[in-house]
Amino acid sequence: MARADAGNSDSPEREIRLVKNPDGQWTARDLRVGVTAQAKSRDEALDTLDAVIAAVEGDGGRSPTDEEIRDLGVDPEVARSQSDNLPDVLQ
Repeated sequence: MARADAGNSDSPEREIRLVKNPDGQWTARDLRVGVTAQAKSRDEALDTLDAVIAAVEGDGGRSPTDEEIRDLGVDPEVARSQSDNLPDVLQ
């Protein structure tokens, strides 16, 4: 387990658990945000965790391109015309 205080004004303290799994992979979990990342090395797991946190907190990521949407087998125009309302079962 590793504990790090990040000098980020939004979160004065950051607690991260870093575990080496039996298969040799590393798992990093940010306890404040509640997200986890896994990778082949410690550094890669921590870098991936930072990227996940940035995406979750709105500081990272981007909208998919039309080509990326098509690669998933979805028509981009149909995807954009869908309502943002969640189905009742998901609300």
